[in-house]
Amino acid sequence: MRRMFRAALTCAAITLAAGFVPAHAAEKLRVAKVVPFAWSFTPLDIGIQAGIFAKHGLDIEESASAGDAKLQQLLASNSIDIGIGSGPGMAFIVKGVPAKAVAAMFGAPQNMAVMVGYDSDIKTVADLKGKKLGCTTVGSLTDWIGARINQKEGWGSDGITTVPIGGMPPARAAIKTHQIDGYIGALETGYALEEAKEWRVITGATPFVDQFITHVIFATNDQIEKHPDTVKAFLDGWFETIAYMKTHKAESVAISAKVLGLSEAVISRVYDEQIGAFNTDGTFDPKAVAVLKKSYIEMGLLKDTPDDKEMFTTQFVPVKVGQQ
Repeated sequence: MRRMFRAALTCAAITLAAGFVPAHAAEKLRVAKVVPFAWSFTPLDIGIQAGIFAKHGLDIEESASAGDAKLQQLLASNSIDIGIGSGPGMAFIVKGVPAKAVAAMFGAPQNMAVMVGYDSDIKTVADLKGKKLGCTTVGSLTDWIGARINQKEGWGSDGITTVPIGGMPPARAAIKTHQIDGYIGALETGYALEEAKEWRVITGATPFVDQFITHVIFATNDQIEKHPDTVKAFLDGWFETIAYMKTHKAESVAISAKVLGLSEAVISRVYDEQIGAFNTDGTFDPKAVAVLKKSYIEMGLLKDTPDDKEMFTTQFVPVKVGQQ
């Protein structure tokens, strides 16, 4: 027994002398996607499954919301630490949600599209005039895209009417029962339902929105103030995941397809079209921020143009020229 005890002590001494210490438990971080069905949010799943977030000392507790307003409610109630949402969602921050955007993560909305029922009489953008299109929530990116189409086409009050309807299940039901004429949502969903001959994609969003910050990463003020190293660790893991995705298409497509329940053929097409839209360092482009601010006024979300510092912090990312 004494020999075994001495051996254990000797082993411990050698381990410490060699600089090895027991690993600390990973820090739990509650992270929510704004919706569960968009490919642009699957870097979270890829980073988790590839062990990238774990490498940065994080144990991610993943969940999903049902639109921007719901995500901001989760941040406000301190139910989550990090939220992955939309650029327009920053308007809620200005209104008092105790959080900030900490990184821009996706540029112009290459991932968004207008979709209608497969047998619909709507064939072109012009046919959308006077129609009702579903969106996730009031003040969401999908809501704003509808308003942007109206503006670009010069339709005014006679154009598209957006109807807050939530995610995909209610949208599919509403189109089948003709409560709405179409839906503004994730392009990959449109491709998948087109493949199944249930929906058709009428147009992508980029003809109407050429410069934008489609998605950002939010953190609660509490997390920013008390755990800045954890926020940084998450962002480091996120952007390392983006770099991984760019060099590991097959692995990324396989994980994304399984998470979204879509075919790898659809996800491969989406990957090719959208991988270049991911921000690689989180910087907030001043020109894109200006478009965002204008959108808040256009949508009636805010009465006055907000200051950058009300919307986001640059303490975790590089700063572009012209950005305070």
